[in-house]
Amino acid sequence: MSRWRPPPEKSTALITREGHDRLKAELDDLWRVQRPEVVKALAAAAAEGDRSENAEYTYRKKQLAGIDRRVRYLSKRLPALRVVETAPSDPEAVFFGAWVEVERLDTGEVARYRIVGPDETDAAQGHISIDSPLARALLKKRIDDEVDVQLPGGPARFVVVDVAYG
Repeated sequence: MSRWRPPPEKSTALITREGHDRLKAELDDLWRVQRPEVVKALAAAAAEGDRSENAEYTYRKKQLAGIDRRVRYLSKRLPALRVVETAPSDPEAVFFGAWVEVERLDTGEVARYRIVGPDETDAAQGHISIDSPLARALLKKRIDDEVDVQLPGGPARFVVVDVAYG
């Protein structure tokens, strides 16, 4: 099996202050806490002898590779990100960092989303990436504006119900 991975799609290099702080804390935890623990466990597993049949050794090697991959990504990504902390000049329109409440016109379902950077998306909290089809369609829209969006499940029509920042 090849180790080659296709390059990821280019993503917008914007992030909120909360997201930036969370990524920095993750990098610090990986580098100062998790990696030393795994290295210590790996050394103990290696000392047990035959590495070819040592499941603990194999597991720890994979775990260390995963940590190193994430550390390498965060170390490159964090300096490239631009932290957006200021509110836009027009708080009535949808821009990065906005909380947007939308109603799906065909079902009447109402949802609230925050438009954030691709590195801090979290569906459970309602954070959607600025690169997502819905966020792209909502940018610069105002209350009562309607948008047509091509979602993975098919086309949908939304109306902006509320826009808030902070």
